[in-house]
Amino acid sequence: MAHHHVEVADEQYVFRPETKRKLFYLLFAGILLFAIGLGYAISQEGKGGHHEEGHHGALHTEKMVASNEHGAAASEGAQHDEHAAASEGHGHDVHGGGEHHEAPTWRKRLYTTLWQNNVFFIGLGLIGLFFVAIQYAAMAGWSAGVKRIAMAMGTWIPIAGILTLVLWFLTHHDIFHWTHSYLYDPNGGQFDKIINKKAPFFFWPLAGGTFPLFFILRMVLFFGLWYYFFTRIRKNMMAEDLDPSTEYWYKNRVVSTVFLIVFGVSSSIAAWDWVMSIDTHWFSTMFGWYVFASWWVTALAAITWIAASLKSAGYLKVVNSNHLHDLGKFVFAFSIFWTYIWFGQFLLIYYANIPEETVYFIERMRTSPYSWIFYLNIIVNFVLPFLLLMTRDSKRQLSTLKLVCPIVIVGHWFDFFNMVTPGVMQHDGGVGFLEIGTFLIFTAVFLLVVLSSLTKLPLVGKNHPMLQESLGHHI
Repeated sequence: MAHHHVEVADEQYVFRPETKRKLFYLLFAGILLFAIGLGYAISQEGKGGHHEEGHHGALHTEKMVASNEHGAAASEGAQHDEHAAASEGHGHDVHGGGEHHEAPTWRKRLYTTLWQNNVFFIGLGLIGLFFVAIQYAAMAGWSAGVKRIAMAMGTWIPIAGILTLVLWFLTHHDIFHWTHSYLYDPNGGQFDKIINKKAPFFFWPLAGGTFPLFFILRMVLFFGLWYYFFTRIRKNMMAEDLDPSTEYWYKNRVVSTVFLIVFGVSSSIAAWDWVMSIDTHWFSTMFGWYVFASWWVTALAAITWIAASLKSAGYLKVVNSNHLHDLGKFVFAFSIFWTYIWFGQFLLIYYANIPEETVYFIERMRTSPYSWIFYLNIIVNFVLPFLLLMTRDSKRQLSTLKLVCPIVIVGHWFDFFNMVTPGVMQHDGGVGFLEIGTFLIFTAVFLLVVLSSLTKLPLVGKNHPMLQESLGHHI
């Protein structure tokens, strides 16, 4: 057994040139689709692709109908909502400053897909770290062989942090309605009572409509903390490889526990900041959970898919069908958990029939590009994983896992699409070459970063105190 133990633990991942080449092909395909999609979107603009005026009317009426049931405040909110759709849709000069802030549709579409993909991949990096922290905090033994995959995913965190800051400064006026200063001017015609009340959440200690200092400080703080915990845990992991004592394992337990508390608070607020505030008037008390559930199951699928792929390529001797079964159970169980949260949020708002909240769902259920995604969401993210992973055997098969995991990942990409896009694009959103290309670019770069990071450490920590337990793991 001892001999087996050493041979298992000295595995090193080699990033083979053909794997790199495949990823560069993927990147190139993404760039090509992105360029075609963007070119097409710009050319449509030239042909008067601003066809949304009539639509805006419809959306507007819907909002008005909803809000009339709910008294003046809500109707006022609804009128101001959707970028004060009526006036801006016609490209009028709305504020006294004479600034034209209704961006061309193609630019909003480009920014939206960049922001949506960024938020989606932040989750993959962050949950990689979260997964590792949970294994330490729970003193889990079974996961000794897959921890380093999740850790490698965490390498994305600093990249995501820089990307988020850059993208925010590039796109904020087009994506985040609340960044427009005219909303906070009580004497202006565009003053928005509801958003003005939310001003301290974004702008404190400065005045509403100035620079969102509180918002940006949170963004920098969260990424800073996540990165700090990532480096601490990783450093202890590396030290453990050289020192057979359990000292570093215990250190990581403490660090992980603190991280989990920080994560609970920061991931929820990040979800409000980066996704929920796009629909500034709307709010859901379950939104932090909802984004977490989507991120969590996506990252579990990614960990499982990478583990299955490495196993197929002859790596991870320590991982057997019992470990795969556990990973499969995670993906299965948390697909159901996501559905539960999805349904809980939907039911509470829809059944209570609170007009200013149901608007969020009406937009997504009845508006052309989002309605099919709304229903597809349930099928791809719940029905398919549920049926495909239901049997014991399916969770233990590499082929099944390699089929289901990409389905779950793509399904939740659509989930994030429907969270982000309708609030920005209204009736002009869609999934075309531009969106698919952006997703492929992000996927290729993400995998290049993660697989490069995997080569830096042995695939399995040979001094992990639970490695023996993991080798004998049986379910």
